[in-house]
Formats: sequence, structure tokens, C-alpha cells
Amino acid sequence: MLFSEAFKLNLPDSDITYYPNFLNPEEADYYFKILLKEIPWQQDDITVFGKTYAQPRLTALFADNKKPYSYSNITMQPHGFSSALSEIKKKIEDIENNTFTTCLANLYRDGQDSNGWHADNEKELGENPIIASVSLGQVRPFSLKHKVHKHLKHKIELQSGSLLVMKGSTQQHWLHQIAKTKKIIKPRINLTYRIIN
Repeated sequence: MLFSEAFKLNLPDSDITYYPNFLNPEEADYYFKILLKEIPWQQDDITVFGKTYAQPRLTALFADNKKPYSYSNITMQPHGFSSALSEIKKKIEDIENNTFTTCLANLYRDGQDSNGWHADNEKELGENPIIASVSLGQVRPFSLKHKVHKHLKHKIELQSGSLLVMKGSTQQHWLHQIAKTKKIIKPRINLTYRIIN
């Protein structure tokens, strides 16, 4: 693993590190194909600002405990970790020196699947949560904007096999999103490992 290429995003009120080569191309392709088939993907209805509609992506929750995870009026019950998800979790834990309990998996099927502006600040995650996000498949831009200082914005292309770790007070001060695109693009899987005690 070429962790020498890891770098911190130079953004105030944040602690964000990007590992572009967390997985090599063969590993990334292997895990993408396995997880696309084995994960029991589901599409939930989401309620935002009083309106309910089908969430514009597929999701699944995994945990090594029975703790559910709730966001946007959705409460997800976890499946047990598969061997592939456990292997990736162990690789992250070797770098981050944390034990992750939970993984929210997202499948963006095409450019119309997206994730609007939000922070991962649900109370189950604690005050300064650590979110370890692994990208597999299609490269998608990941946008960040500061909650108070609106001129502070950043965009990074999340490569297949990359790991983005957000911790410290990042979720208190920053929002992030995966925007829709009209381009014809292939599917992307995003694995977001978290700690829910």
C-alpha cells in the first residue's frame, strides 16, 4: 500500500485525510464485483423538509453489534459483516488505530443517484465521529462546503480503491455531498465505516 501518497485536506475546522491507493486496482475491482453481488441492496423512502421520496441510491447496513442507525427518518437494522467487508474493515483499522462497529454501504447506480448536502452528525455517532469512506468503481466528485463560511468549498475526485477519513470536528463544521451528473457513468460503491457503541 502506497501510504506515502496519503495527504491531509488543508481545510480549517476539519481533520480529513485522503489515501488514493488504499487498495490497489486489482483489489478494488475484486471487492467491487463481490460486494455488488452479495450485498442485499435496498431502496428506502427518505423524508427531507416534509417531503417523502425514494432515496436516490441503494443502501445496506452492516454491524458487529445489533445497533440500528437512523438518519432522515430512516432507521436501518444491520446485517452481519461479510468476509469481504470484514477484510476491508481490518485494513482501515490497521491504519486508523480504531475499531469500527458499523458500515453503511451505498450503491450509486448511475449519474442520477446522489447524496445531497449533509453532515454525518447523528447522535449515535458521538460528538466528533470518525467516518472512514472507501470508494469502489466509478470515480465521483466529493464536494465539501463550510457550514458558516460559505466561501470555503472543496472538491476531490474519489478514485476507485481510495480511502477518505473524516474525524475531529469535521462533521460539526462541514457538509458534504455526491452530486448528480448528466454524464453516462458506471456504478460506484461507497463503504462508510463508523463507530456506534
